[in-house]
Amino acid sequence: MRWETVIGLEIHVQLAAESKIFSGAPTRYGAEQNTQACTVDLGLPGVLPVLNARVVDMAITLGLALDAKIAPASIFARKNYFYPDLPKGYQISQYEEPIVADGRIEISLPSGETKTIGITRAHLEEDAGKSVHDAFPGYTAIDLNRAGTPLLEVVTEPDMRSPGEAVAYMRAMHALVRYLGICDGNMQEGSFRCDANVSVRPLGSDTFGTRAEIKNINSFRFVERAIEFEVERQIDLIESGGKVVQETRLYDPDKHETRSMRSKEDAHDYRYFPDPDLLPIVVSQSHIDTIRRALPELPWARRDRYVTEFALSIDDARTLAADRPLAEYFEALVQASGDPRQSANWLNGELAANLNRHGLGIEACPITPERLGALIKRIIDGTLSGNLAKQLFEALWNLEGEVDALIDQKGLRQLNDGDAVRALIAQVMEESPAQVAQYRAGKDKVFGYFVGQVMRRSQGKANPQQLNELLKEMLS
Repeated sequence: MRWETVIGLEIHVQLAAESKIFSGAPTRYGAEQNTQACTVDLGLPGVLPVLNARVVDMAITLGLALDAKIAPASIFARKNYFYPDLPKGYQISQYEEPIVADGRIEISLPSGETKTIGITRAHLEEDAGKSVHDAFPGYTAIDLNRAGTPLLEVVTEPDMRSPGEAVAYMRAMHALVRYLGICDGNMQEGSFRCDANVSVRPLGSDTFGTRAEIKNINSFRFVERAIEFEVERQIDLIESGGKVVQETRLYDPDKHETRSMRSKEDAHDYRYFPDPDLLPIVVSQSHIDTIRRALPELPWARRDRYVTEFALSIDDARTLAADRPLAEYFEALVQASGDPRQSANWLNGELAANLNRHGLGIEACPITPERLGALIKRIIDGTLSGNLAKQLFEALWNLEGEVDALIDQKGLRQLNDGDAVRALIAQVMEESPAQVAQYRAGKDKVFGYFVGQVMRRSQGKANPQQLNELLKEMLS
């Protein structure tokens, strides 16, 4: 029997607020254990939560970017369960009336095709604390620094049909929340993590199979591997006569397996009810419109503009528009160089390779757009060849100076003097009669020998296009 995979993702986006969602405690990562949890976060008697208005605006910002509906009124609910890292015995979340609903996002698949993934809802909630299992042998310690950290949980429709699609969606959402400035996207620190709901069904069936939820996956690679394993596990289980049970599972990347954690609760098991300590969130249309006007140009709009305005390929445009700092660098580079195509080539080529080699983001690039633009201008006006430009690029990367000064200082000016190039060609031909005879006898491959010899004598400075034209003329 052939099987179809059905996947929905729940992504927990830690909002980039300096204080927690219902208290003034800080959210800085890496602080000493239990130093960033106040009486509200601990749920001590007599304290009351106060909503951080900034996180509401961040939720609306994402909702607008997802073309979703923003609820004019939404409420908080108590999600009741008992865990050592949940000091109140309940988590404040949203259930029946989330702030964002019915959105969509377009993803790019490895095949080059695009697909739209539906967003069921995005709701605000507080994070729990953290259970630490390796601090004291034989004991579990509790760090409540994360308790109350503001989260936006983004839940998709079950629209994905492969691990690759799930990763593509996760990457798209990761890029978007960073683009909007509402999350730093640091997966190692837990700022962006994912739960995957996975089921299988016979190909052609329109009935969903029983799903298992894989919790707290914090890398793109692990999401793909966890889903791959879980799909194979469910298919093997069904084909051997067993049944998939609804449960929560944990992915172990070292053993490449998912393991059962607990039976998967349904909503009624959490005994949701409206939180009596928090008023409804009421958002006016004028406030929504103000946030809409402040939205940056979104990645897909920027991508389309790069194709039409700069005549870039769709792949180049998508790469450059996906990351906001990269897009801003690119546009400054186009302004400095006057050539969008060359700017895209250098940014996606030499510059990207150096950034990757040194483990840097574009924000830490040592070459400013103005300096790289000046280099590109010298290629366009014939001062530099491609090879000489790469030498100059290395000098710029090492902060050795300005473009024009370095060209003269390092002797990188391209040789464009036709008479001088002719003289070099004549010398090589005079010293290489056998090769001249071979070329004139139809052995075209020997042409590269002449190019190499002239380039060596010119110290790599001969204009390659001019050299090829003059060689063909003089050898014929």
